[in-house]
Amino acid sequence: MWIIVLFTACQSEPLDLAPLTSIPEAEAYNTPEKILAQVNGLYGQLGSPLYFGGQGILFNEQRGDEFSQNDGNNETGANVWNQSITSSGFFVNAVWEAAYQMINSANILLDRLAAQTFLPAELRDAYAAEARFIRAFAYFGLVQTYARPFNQNPDYLALPLRLTPNLSGGNNQLAFSTVREVYDQILLDLDAAEEDLPITYSTALLSVSRAHKATAIALKTRVYLTQSNYNKVIEEAVKLVPTSPPFQYQALNSTHSLEPSIATVFSGSYSGAEAIFSIPFIITTEAPSQQSALAYNYLSPVTYLNTAGIVAHEVFATNSVDARRNLVISNAAGQRLLNKFPNNIAPFMDYVPLIRYAEVLLNYAEAAAQLNQLSRAKILLEAVRHRSDPNFVFGAPAESQAGLVQLIFTEKRIELLGEGFRSWELFRTVQPLPAKIGNAGVAPRILPTDANYVWPIPSGEIAYNPLAR
Repeated sequence: MWIIVLFTACQSEPLDLAPLTSIPEAEAYNTPEKILAQVNGLYGQLGSPLYFGGQGILFNEQRGDEFSQNDGNNETGANVWNQSITSSGFFVNAVWEAAYQMINSANILLDRLAAQTFLPAELRDAYAAEARFIRAFAYFGLVQTYARPFNQNPDYLALPLRLTPNLSGGNNQLAFSTVREVYDQILLDLDAAEEDLPITYSTALLSVSRAHKATAIALKTRVYLTQSNYNKVIEEAVKLVPTSPPFQYQALNSTHSLEPSIATVFSGSYSGAEAIFSIPFIITTEAPSQQSALAYNYLSPVTYLNTAGIVAHEVFATNSVDARRNLVISNAAGQRLLNKFPNNIAPFMDYVPLIRYAEVLLNYAEAAAQLNQLSRAKILLEAVRHRSDPNFVFGAPAESQAGLVQLIFTEKRIELLGEGFRSWELFRTVQPLPAKIGNAGVAPRILPTDANYVWPIPSGEIAYNPLAR
């Protein structure tokens, strides 16, 4: 069996190893440098253009209602946008395969690390924690895409939980676990990861591109929010968010906080305090292709902002002073385009933000509001809004629980626009996928009870796993 060793911009320095496809398994883990290469390879798989390096973000937005489709081309996700994708579709199979390849790589690394006594125990545990974080991230992406929402019915069958290495390629038969069981495993991995991950790394780039303690904690706020487990959201969030503003997480030389200007976060290659976890592109050969690049899809435009979506909110009106309005521009055709990822000429080198401190604040705010901690929730909400509009006053709606919760929902749509959150927000609250209109046609409204509310199990899994649901 041959192991493919992947290299990414996340590694600390270039490694002089054998050619990528010619390292036998027995040699792939026999030096500290090669084990580090395997760890870095996990991040390379996560940042694949077919996964969270591009298409994974775009698909999550195309399924929602913030964007319209221009060209009607399935190569750029038109069938994702219009909700007509099938089990034999390329993207349905490609995303599933990319996720499970990454999960298997994490499983192999976890298995091999246990035997590598030449590594210091602390380093071995840290690498294992990174593998568990990556596995959790992959399963969370899968369960959001192919399984029914937790809040719809956590006992529905979801996915096969593959937690041991598959080295032969023939060990595919595995019964599906329930939605609840998948979430339990995700949280088990994240708890273990938090315990053994480092607080920070030696450089800002490594700290944003490799998981550290705050990364696992921040992702747990998202996972618990998906389950509507508001007490646990707060339990995790307070590890990163102090009791009073200015909100800033500080541990050793690791800092996370809001940038004073939202423009700084979306200047192309951002690795500052607001970035908790991102996919960086440093080497031009690793950059996503035109089809997968966020900048190309948002600015070419393959997709443009739906005039009936959040762009219709007063924040984006011409008389608004909110700085986030500057991240939305118009082209000659009058279409509104998202300009968060400005590098619209190949190579497409914009970093892809996967977890930001702003999201943690808003997750915390929602959980607090849902538990009727209104003053706390409002302060957190204001921190995000006031970064872009310092003098804004929310007024009467913020004085009631229902009103404040709705304001937080809206703020998330504004703040996280185009970053892959919209379909997750709809699914976790079990809302219909709204109808939408674009130059490519009309996408129908999809109810939570409809078969195509979530993606079908891929035909490849059905073909090779006789126990597939």
